[in-house]
Amino acid sequence: MPSLSQVYKDQPLTLPNPIMDLTRMEKVPDSHAWPPLEDYLDDVPSKDGIIPVISLSEPKLAVMNQVSRACKTWGMFQVVNHGIPMRLFAELESLGHQLFGLPMEQKLKALRAPDSISGYGVARISPFFDKMMWNEGFTVVGSPLEHARRLMPDNYDRF
Repeated sequence: MPSLSQVYKDQPLTLPNPIMDLTRMEKVPDSHAWPPLEDYLDDVPSKDGIIPVISLSEPKLAVMNQVSRACKTWGMFQVVNHGIPMRLFAELESLGHQLFGLPMEQKLKALRAPDSISGYGVARISPFFDKMMWNEGFTVVGSPLEHARRLMPDNYDRF
């Protein structure tokens, strides 16, 4: 079986204008104009909009069944009672704000190559949709040190 990095090398991702600088836009380009949310509501399992919450304090089999059901119906879920300190979440959120708050020119220094796993860019699932996603991401496989050094040369050690 080929490694994940080999799969990415064999199937490079090439997208037109993959990163949009939202701070400089005056109008939403057609490539990013999605239909209104109401058009998707028939596909939502629960119109009340409550994403499944899974507690890791439940028995293992119950958790596994809840994760399976949530993935099949929602494609996402929230985990509670996981034991991770809230201060760690706060620190990660702060680092995320620092990372994505960098100027576009700085973020592009860590741009993911089309045949790479790690780096800054759009999600590799983007080609499966008719419209481009309104997001930016930073995928890290292994150590983020080299990318962090390119992005924040004076403060990369926090990553």
